[in-house]
Amino acid sequence: QLQLVESGGGLVQPGGSLRLSCTGSGVALDDYAITWFRQAPGKEREGVSCISPSDGGTYYYGSIKGRFTSSRDKTKKTVFLQMNSLRPEDTAVYFCAAASNYYCSNYLSDYHMSYWGKGTLVTVSS
Repeated sequence: QLQLVESGGGLVQPGGSLRLSCTGSGVALDDYAITWFRQAPGKEREGVSCISPSDGGTYYYGSIKGRFTSSRDKTKKTVFLQMNSLRPEDTAVYFCAAASNYYCSNYLSDYHMSYWGKGTLVTVSS
């Protein structure tokens, strides 16, 4: 059973940057599609990014395009979400999720994700 742990959340001022990490339970994540979702208070969970297995491509969704970047580290055990030009509306709990036998596309649904982390809180405020 794959276990995911997010880290790197915190409080940041508008316009600032944070880098979130998603680490698997001692296993390489290269064989999984790794996605980031977020859920703001009182809102539904929404997809942020998806990186296909073996760096098959990365997709971004919604208002974060051009500001956020997802990547795998060289050991393939961690996936990052680099968040730049943060806005107050980016405030949310950010979750990473994984799926096997899944390739990212222009559409992302949490339905296909089999493994979830517990989330890390990002607060953008002055």
